[in-house]
Order: sequence, then C-alpha cells, then structure tokens
Amino acid sequence: MPAYRAALYFITSVLLSLTQGLGMNLITANLPQIQGSLGATTNESMWLVAAYLAPNVSLSVILIKVRNQYGLRRFAELGILGFVLVAAMHLFVSDMQSALIVRFFSGIVASPMSSLAFFYMLEPLPQAKKLGLGLSLALTNTTLGAPIARLVAPGLLEIGQWHGLYLLEAGLAMMAFAGVYTLPLTAPPRAKVLHWLDFVSYIFLAIGFGLTAMGLTVGRFYWWFEAPWLGAMFACAIAALTVAVLIELNRESPFLDIRWLTSKQTLHLAGVLLLFRFALSEQTSGAYAFFQALGLQNEQLGTLAWVILAGGMAGGVACAAFLKPGREPLLHMLALCFLTIGAYMDSQATNLTRPEEMYVSQALIAAAGTLFLPPAMAAGMVSALQKGPNYILSFIVVFLATQSLGGALGSAALGTFVTWREKFHSAALVEHITLTNPVVAQRISQLSGAYGRVLTDKSLLNAEGLALLSQQATKEAYVLAYNDVFLVISVLSGVALAILAIHLAILSIGRRLSPAPQPSAG
Repeated sequence: MPAYRAALYFITSVLLSLTQGLGMNLITANLPQIQGSLGATTNESMWLVAAYLAPNVSLSVILIKVRNQYGLRRFAELGILGFVLVAAMHLFVSDMQSALIVRFFSGIVASPMSSLAFFYMLEPLPQAKKLGLGLSLALTNTTLGAPIARLVAPGLLEIGQWHGLYLLEAGLAMMAFAGVYTLPLTAPPRAKVLHWLDFVSYIFLAIGFGLTAMGLTVGRFYWWFEAPWLGAMFACAIAALTVAVLIELNRESPFLDIRWLTSKQTLHLAGVLLLFRFALSEQTSGAYAFFQALGLQNEQLGTLAWVILAGGMAGGVACAAFLKPGREPLLHMLALCFLTIGAYMDSQATNLTRPEEMYVSQALIAAAGTLFLPPAMAAGMVSALQKGPNYILSFIVVFLATQSLGGALGSAALGTFVTWREKFHSAALVEHITLTNPVVAQRISQLSGAYGRVLTDKSLLNAEGLALLSQQATKEAYVLAYNDVFLVISVLSGVALAILAIHLAILSIGRRLSPAPQPSAG
C-alpha cells in the first residue's frame, strides 16, 4: 500500500477512536456542568453514564459473529451510519428523559466503532507487524478520548452547553463516515456462524452485564445498603448470567466456551487485567476527582490533560517499538513500576497541591496504561489462537468484561473507599474542634471576620465562622481520603510487581536447572 494511502487508514482509525472515546467521556468528564443544563441532580445525571454502559459492555460480543456472517464492509458502513445518526440526535436533546434515551442508543452504536478503529489501524500494516505495532497503536488510540474530552469541553460548554459538546462529536462522526466509505477494508470470507441459540445466550449475557454495569455506576451515589432496588439489580444480573452459562455448557458448538473461560490460565489473565484496570482508575476516578474536591474545574486542569495525553502516547509508541513475543513480562514490570511510583507520589498530596505538582506522576500512570494493555491483549490472543479460531470470541469476552466492567468496578470501589475514609478522617478531625480550645476560637474568629460588617449578632457571627471551619475540615478529610486511595493503589501495584518478579525468577531458575535435551542416537 502506498504511504499516503496507509496514512489515510491511520487517520481514519484515529478519527474512529476519537469519535467513540469522546462520545463516552464528554458526559463523564463534565457531569457537573451538564446536569445544570438538563435540570438534573447529581444522582440523576449518573444515569446518563449508566444508560450508555448498559448496552455497550456486551454488544461487541454478538457483533463479532454478525460481522463474520454478513461481511465486514456492510458492518462498517452500517455501523458508522448509525453512529452519525445518533450523534445528530444529541443536538435535539432538551431534557433528562430524552437525554437518557439518546445515551442508551449512543452506547449501542458506539460498540462497532472500537473494532472498526482496530481494523483501520491494522489494515495497512504487514502481517508480521499487526500484533506488535498495530495492536499497540490501536490500543493507544483508545486512551485519547478521556484527556481530549477535558481539553475541548470548557470552550464547547460556553458555546452551547450540551449541544455544544455534541456538535463536535457529530462533526467528527461525519469525518469518520467519509473515511469509512472512501477506504474499504479487506473483507475476510463470510461464514454462516450465527445460530438462534446465540441470540438467546446473548440476551441473558446482555442483561447480566448491563445490570451489573448500571448498578456499579450509580451504586455509590444512592449508597449500596440504602437502595433496595440495587440489590434486586445485582440479583437479576447474577440470575441472567447463570442462565447464559447453563445454556452454553449444554451446547455442542457453544457461543462462549465456559470451560475455557474458567480454566486456570484464563482466570489468571482475567485477574491480571482486572487488577490493572482497577489501578488505572487512579487517574480517572482519583486524580481528577481529587482536584474537583479542591474546587478546580476542567479549565484549571487543561495542562494536566495535555501531560496525560502526552504520557499515554509516549507509552504507546515505546510499547510499539519494543513489543515482541517474550517481552510481555518485562513491559508489564515496567508498567507496574510506573504505577507504583506515580500513585505513591500522588499519595503525598495536601490541600495546597495543584495540578503542576502531579504532572510527573500522572504522566507515569498514563504511560503505564499504554505499556500494559497491548502485551496483555497480545498474549491473550496468542493463547486463544493456540486453542483454535473459535476461542477468539471467548477471549474478547474476557477482555471486554475486565476493561468495561472493570472500569465501572474500579470507579465504584475507589469512590466508595473515598467516602468511607472521608467519614473516618472527618470524625477524627472534628474530635479536636472544641470552642474551649483557644486555637480553635482564634481560627473561628478569623474566618468570621469577613462577615463582621454585615452581621452584628455575635452568635450568628460565630456560627458562620464555625460553618467555614467545618468546610475546611471536610476538605482536609477528603484530601486525606484520596491520599489513602493513592497509597492503596501504590501498595497493590508494588505487590503485583513483586509477585511478577518472583514468578519470572522461578521460571528462570527452572529453565537453568532443567536438563538439556539429548541428541537422538540416529
């Protein structure tokens, strides 16, 4: 393929990834601003995220078989056309109800976009470079959406609130539409792979994954033990997944190979992916949320977003250059080193910490994400291909479940931990705030001084000073809670690094002690 045409395929891949990533992150990164324009509370606005995730976490599974049976070209054209139409629908949203409906359909049409972005990145590359270079660049593309969403949002919100955000997405979708219709992909042979039981299994799988994702997204806002319907959602999710498993275990040609999915090797891979996805939540649900607790908005976090974007791209390029069979453990160790160091640096934050003091740590964490995922996905695909082409679908389920549901689980777990630790630290701080303490009395007097000219009642003036001191104590408790989160992630990453190092050392010793193969007598 000529260089200029290969560049067009790469650009189309970036456009597809960026369009899909912005569609997912524009809401998540700007909930406080969006809920005002839609007249929604914080809890209600979280349903916008849940509505998107509900179909999105599972739809890619069935789309793989649909693509194999009906052809890649038709799949690409219809997929991007659907995305363009739904992106345009966002421009007509005016209230919370219509926003929820549009976000649900947005989650549906976004599912083909990530796979199309992969195909367009791999298309111009020779076969030998698809698994190393192509996979690294394609997965790096998936990290672009989150920081860019925070970079472009402030200006777009000033132009037109919700409509300003999605005017950009509609424009990007139209550009990607032109790329897909102009640049065809090499179509693999079609095969009749769909069976009616596949759709039955998928329905239960979609219900299970969808309810789990929704429950994890909104659970900490309604609080886990205070909303009985949350328990009902998780119970229905477990029941639906159980039915899907029972159906698949009793099929001759299963949609998903449950026995392979529950094998030791696959569970180990799933555990590693889930742990790392949880650790990467330090950036999305940790650092950004920490600065929001300090009162900073996306306008003040622009340079930090640039640093994260640069760190992720640098990690992806480095991974593309060094990823070869056998180097996966070394790249994983480097990624875990970056995570351990970056999270520990963040755990030293105070209420005076500002974004520029986290540039190095957040760049390390961003680079860790793009260094870890490509080797993990490459190793998983090789393992699945060794069992046979039919196992690719089962591996895709593992990868999607750990990344999509793992992201929701990480956000839910970290958010819950922050809430719990904030209450703990608040109680510890408030214990020492007594009016008989001269230092406390002096601080209250200083804080209430701003109201001295408008309030003449001494008791009201003291009450205002006490309220301001309480706010400062709450802010300090949140700082300590986020420090606990960062420290926990650092410790978990360090433990994982130590375990991986010990495992590699044992394998190396075993190879040295094993007897060399003897030459045959002939």
